[in-house]
Amino acid sequence: MRAGLLDDDATDDPLLSVVNLIDIFLVIIAALLLAVAANPETPFIGGRATIIRHAGTPAMEIVVHDGRQVTRYRADGGRGQGAGVRVGAAYRLPDGSLVYVPE
Repeated sequence: MRAGLLDDDATDDPLLSVVNLIDIFLVIIAALLLAVAANPETPFIGGRATIIRHAGTPAMEIVVHDGRQVTRYRADGGRGQGAGVRVGAAYRLPDGSLVYVPE
């Protein structure tokens, strides 16, 4: 029989506690890295992403990530203006769908 397998010295080893703490910290670091990677506002995304914050409120903001460039558009609470031309009309059907009819 193995006499040294369950020695008192092996159970009182402080190095085992340190190894367990390191394992816990590695799990926490991995979870934080996954949270950063899953965030749509992370600068590490390669493509293009558009995020709308506070939609429908006076503090609405549109954030556009295009590679490493970040552009922010903030609402000033006013109505949009411009020199445009009417090109058609949109109608909402009873089932909720929209139909666009060009002029």
